[in-house]
Amino acid sequence: MNASPQSRYLAPTGMDRVFNSTVATLTRAGISIMGSRVLAVRGRKSGEWRTTPVNLLTVDGTRYLVAPRGQAQWVRNMRAAGQGELRVGRRTERFTATEMADADKPPVLRAYLRKWGWEVGRFFEGVTADATDEQIRGIAPGFPVFRITIGGPDGA
Repeated sequence: MNASPQSRYLAPTGMDRVFNSTVATLTRAGISIMGSRVLAVRGRKSGEWRTTPVNLLTVDGTRYLVAPRGQAQWVRNMRAAGQGELRVGRRTERFTATEMADADKPPVLRAYLRKWGWEVGRFFEGVTADATDEQIRGIAPGFPVFRITIGGPDGA
């Protein structure tokens, strides 16, 4: 990989777009696939709602969003907005997001790979859930992770 961790981004292929569209359609209809949600975040430039399907991960009661493709648009928007919504069918949860430091990511990345490695493992540069802590720390800068706290700033 030639990109720096700060600019790492893997664009979706045509098949990825079909898969993501299918997951998003099912999730919007109220059918969550292994914890899938539709993430809605205000665009950092337009202010318009932008949506994308995501895998919501819960570890020891704490919720996380991991960006397996790296510096995706939703990551940039999340950094700017600091909040968003997670949607399944008609259910919407407002949240605030805190980006994790690289040093704190390994247990979350390992849990993410255990749950969704079959789907997203190809984005992790050969690192699997069974990798050493050192290997996971080595890739952590290229994988943004956000801790999600339900309830937006307006208390909703």
